[in-house]
Amino acid sequence: MELQRNSHHVVRLMYHFVWIPKYRRKVFSEPYREAMKTIIQKIGYDYDIDIVELEIPEDHIHMVVRSEPKMSPSQIMQVIKSISAGEFFKLYPDIKRRYFWGGKLWTQSYFVETIGNATEDTIRKYVQNQLVELDKKEELGSQLGLF
Repeated sequence: MELQRNSHHVVRLMYHFVWIPKYRRKVFSEPYREAMKTIIQKIGYDYDIDIVELEIPEDHIHMVVRSEPKMSPSQIMQVIKSISAGEFFKLYPDIKRRYFWGGKLWTQSYFVETIGNATEDTIRKYVQNQLVELDKKEELGSQLGLF
């Protein structure tokens, strides 16, 4: 996983999202699966959301996103769910009438987890050892590196 850099910060934020259609309908067979992939990838492009991985089984969606801190996971989900539903229903109004009579494609819920290069235990030990590392660096007269 590579670092994202700009003039003020260095960032490595990745999220794994999973969400489902309303009523857990199995609607994402072909050609609907490919259409939804295209819609979500276009939303990512339009909103500067870096979609690293995207897979769509028949009744849920898995997505891995690389992000900057300016956009929270809930904002990412809000943008993707709201726009994708509208675009999908424009393409396939028959699917809306047949399976989603309430007018909503997605449930309100979703799953999100952060993805990192280290386990929680590794990070906790790193944080716990910062004073020890600082003392070592001060003894050697050198400066701590950020990464």
